[in-house]
Amino acid sequence: MDDIELIALQNQRHAQKIIEKSGVCEAWKAIGAVVNPVGSLAMGLLMKHKDIDFHIYTDTLDIAESFKVIRKICSNPAVTRMEYRNLVETEEKCLEFHIWFMSENEEWQIDMIQILKGSRFDGYFERVAEQIKAALTPELRRTILELKYLTPESEHIMGIEYYRAVISGGVKNYGEFISYRNAHPADGIILWHP
Repeated sequence: MDDIELIALQNQRHAQKIIEKSGVCEAWKAIGAVVNPVGSLAMGLLMKHKDIDFHIYTDTLDIAESFKVIRKICSNPAVTRMEYRNLVETEEKCLEFHIWFMSENEEWQIDMIQILKGSRFDGYFERVAEQIKAALTPELRRTILELKYLTPESEHIMGIEYYRAVISGGVKNYGEFISYRNAHPADGIILWHP
């Protein structure tokens, strides 16, 4: 196995370059949005799944204005496709935009979740990320990175599933992780924190 700490560091550096090249932060900030990195990127736990997550906060969820931002982002020739979901009428009070960005012959996914300021999840995941970072020891961090590394490309597993299994469940290897995951299935948003 390659040195997973080195892979994680290289992924963090590559993600930062992609953020700069994509213009995502500048495009959203131009309409007065607050843009926060969340997930694996915010915690330094990027591994095989090339995914950059942002939570974007605005005073309103104006779909027309949001699509102007997305149009600007998608004008970058490195963007190969885009998906959109309207969750304004749910408890999540958000618009989801997902783009795929080619960089150095690798396709990265950039998730932009535009959340209504003051709604239930305003700042929630940023606080969870800080709590996870505070709970991580070098051993827990390495276990999480190893589990992510060992996960087959065909499996879609949310980062929070790894963190919960290792930090709360005491999982130490991939077999234990699969057992823990089967016993604690994910159904929508996982509202767990250390």
